[in-house]
Amino acid sequence: MLTSIKLPIVIRAEINLVLVVVTALGLLSRLYGINFPKAVVFDEVYYGQFVSLYTKQVFFIDESGPPLGHMILAFGAYLGGFDGNFIWNRIGAEYSSNVPVWSLRLIPALAGSLCVPLCYLLVVELGYSHLTALGAALLFLMENSLIVQSRFMLLESVLIFFLLLAVVSYLRFHNAQRGSPVSLAWLVLTGVTCACAVGVKYMGLFTYFLLLGLAAVHTWQLIGDRALRNSVVLMQVVTRFLALVVLPLLLYLGFFYVHLNLLYRSGPHDQMMSSAFQASLEGGLARITQGQPLEVVYGSQVTLRSVSSKPIPCWLHSHKANYPIRYENGRGSSHQQQVTCYPFKDVNNWWIIKDPGRQDLVVSSPPRPVRHGDVVQLLHGMTSRLLNTHDVAAPMSPHAQEVSGYIDFNVSMPAQNLWKVDIANREAEQDVWKTILSEVRLIHINTSAVLKLSGSSLPEWGYRQLEVVGDKIYKGYQPSGVWNVEEHRYGRSLEQRERELELHSPTHIDINRNLTFVAKFLELQWKMLTVKHEDSEHKYSSSPLEWITMNTNIAYWLHPASNAQIHLIGNFVTWTLANLALVVYVLLFLSYLLRRRRKIEDIPEASWCQLLQAGVVCAGGWAVNYLPFFMMEKTLFLYHYLPALTFQILLIPVVLEHLHTHMLRCASLRCALHGVVLAGLSSVYLSFRTFSPLTYGQPELSAEQLASLRWRDSWDILFRRR
Repeated sequence: MLTSIKLPIVIRAEINLVLVVVTALGLLSRLYGINFPKAVVFDEVYYGQFVSLYTKQVFFIDESGPPLGHMILAFGAYLGGFDGNFIWNRIGAEYSSNVPVWSLRLIPALAGSLCVPLCYLLVVELGYSHLTALGAALLFLMENSLIVQSRFMLLESVLIFFLLLAVVSYLRFHNAQRGSPVSLAWLVLTGVTCACAVGVKYMGLFTYFLLLGLAAVHTWQLIGDRALRNSVVLMQVVTRFLALVVLPLLLYLGFFYVHLNLLYRSGPHDQMMSSAFQASLEGGLARITQGQPLEVVYGSQVTLRSVSSKPIPCWLHSHKANYPIRYENGRGSSHQQQVTCYPFKDVNNWWIIKDPGRQDLVVSSPPRPVRHGDVVQLLHGMTSRLLNTHDVAAPMSPHAQEVSGYIDFNVSMPAQNLWKVDIANREAEQDVWKTILSEVRLIHINTSAVLKLSGSSLPEWGYRQLEVVGDKIYKGYQPSGVWNVEEHRYGRSLEQRERELELHSPTHIDINRNLTFVAKFLELQWKMLTVKHEDSEHKYSSSPLEWITMNTNIAYWLHPASNAQIHLIGNFVTWTLANLALVVYVLLFLSYLLRRRRKIEDIPEASWCQLLQAGVVCAGGWAVNYLPFFMMEKTLFLYHYLPALTFQILLIPVVLEHLHTHMLRCASLRCALHGVVLAGLSSVYLSFRTFSPLTYGQPELSAEQLASLRWRDSWDILFRRR
């Protein structure tokens, strides 16, 4: 058998030297001096906090996006041996010796570098020449804003890398021989990279949906191909659905699975989550609730946490203070004991579940569980007042009823302190009220009002605590009207003084309440989509209209003692050419479309399809990554435009080649276009060189030189005169 092998064994490989060169230039432009400055640069102060929490495996929520981007940055920190010990509290703060600056910035820089050859490959896959592809790569290479965003611990370069790789992979699949293993590999890679793009930032959804639309059109054309057997068509449709829909969904779930398994320790964002979620984390609430009884019974001592986290998480609370006889607006109150929602752990958060037909406040033997539909009383543990509501207007929400701790003032205001237990997430009608797990509505027997957190804050007389009301028009599932038992013990003390001591003591009896991954994922995903921090106006925030013409900039870093500084400012020439290319493409497209409607075909069908596909990818990529920002109510910055800019830049060489091939038939006009292209590239390079001190932060410029770089009056370039 060995004699049949012919020696020597030779492997021949084709190497695209142009691709190698542009890749090397991309690496040089992004990796050069990335450890400068050794100080926190703009949003590194934001992402660095999450990297530190990752290294310490502490749970957190970032409502701005899924966890993959943070995991990628944390992986860079892990490679550099970062221990997470750094206080991320100020832009410009000097990094301490334990922070591996180069390692933290390495992965974003590598991702930004690899975007350069990906631009080259994308234009080639669209069917354009290698010279056109080289032009696209050079334009991307010399784009100052993309260089700046790649050189720091930020996520835009990682997002753009996955977006470009997804588009290139899909085009490779579409152009490859149908049904071959190579085409299948490119299709799978498309699904993987789409999932990664969405996993880094939700902005990745825009390009993902664009690719799904393009794939749907191609699949529809495939279905209409009568030359293919039905089995082949079915196999192609199923394969594309699995690779482009099912696989990204599974990977997205996988990102959260890894995220939740890595971050198993209690952290600063625990209180945004449900009691059950908190109890699944090591430390924090888990340390307090470990060993609590599972079933709520008559005589149970409990704290009731509002399921709603708006405006902040809080617990049902009462204290020895009454509502004012009259409010400032002249309305009267019952003058009974205040009942509020308090956002801190406190002994006054404890309540006792009482059987209305019995006087004892201890757990019987055997314990009698409270079930869905049971009628109970809630006795405040420290003051022995029963939870009450009646037809008296609430202090801050006059349309709702006041909730109080009942005091008998011997006036015509009888006690109305019976509440029906309604378990919202019950599995059966006779379900038992469970600690942490059950979400309960407390419905007032006399008035049918639901105990609800209004969200309003009480005045000084209510210690700025949150108002609790009885809502008679409560409908459906509203988190503000749902409560769960968080801390729980079985009451054993008969006397009030003994009971007060008991309320101060820790709980015991071990019960395991581990949530399933699906339950934790759904809760975390819901919080990320619904819980928003208040957006405040930022000095460098901007509107989408300002991005097109680069009417704004962002100062990323300023040296504390010199004029050295780094700004997010793009290559002015490239942005102008990109806008011009977009306008020219739209005019070309509309012109061809109208003339084709009149049965006038100016270009071959293959060229029209090529131009159309390039428009879907480049112009469509710009549109889907730009236009949605007009509908977003959040603080926006110039860097949000970079994914859209990437696709817009690719349109420049596409339009130029089309003009050269199909519009300029005269040799002299083509020579003139060559001259214009060379002049344009030279201008792009000069603009890149001019702004490179603001891109790399070095060399330091004088005040006069900095003033000369302020090409727009709206740019905020700071300098010190000496």
